[in-house]
Amino acid sequence: MESQTYTQILAKASNNSIRHRRPLVSLTPLVDVVFILLVFFMLASSFSDQRAVGLMTPAIAESARTSKTVLLRVKRNGSLDLNGEPITVNQLQARAAQFIQTVGERQFLVQPDKGVALQRVVVVLDALYATGVQDISLVRK
Repeated sequence: MESQTYTQILAKASNNSIRHRRPLVSLTPLVDVVFILLVFFMLASSFSDQRAVGLMTPAIAESARTSKTVLLRVKRNGSLDLNGEPITVNQLQARAAQFIQTVGERQFLVQPDKGVALQRVVVVLDALYATGVQDISLVRK
């Protein structure tokens, strides 16, 4: 057996370890993918300010209505009637202002039919709020 020097043994050992060493995995593509996912979810999520409309929806009886109570029905076809009289949104604002001036604060009961678009009800509520009506309730049949 030949005698090997210390440096030759180290050189042979380092050559063996180079052949059996696992390849290094770069983390750069992983970081890139995580960053792209972060950007995607940031852009896909909604940051809009959605406000809730606070509504009271008690069921009412016919005898519970007083002279200071006004019933506004929103019909399925989008038309309105105020205490049984057909009315438009513009006429509603004028009549609501007239009610407030003559009697003072009145309670407006808004009764949408089944199947009425929510947007139509919100337009009616906005029209009432625009005239200064404070006491508005949603009721069901």
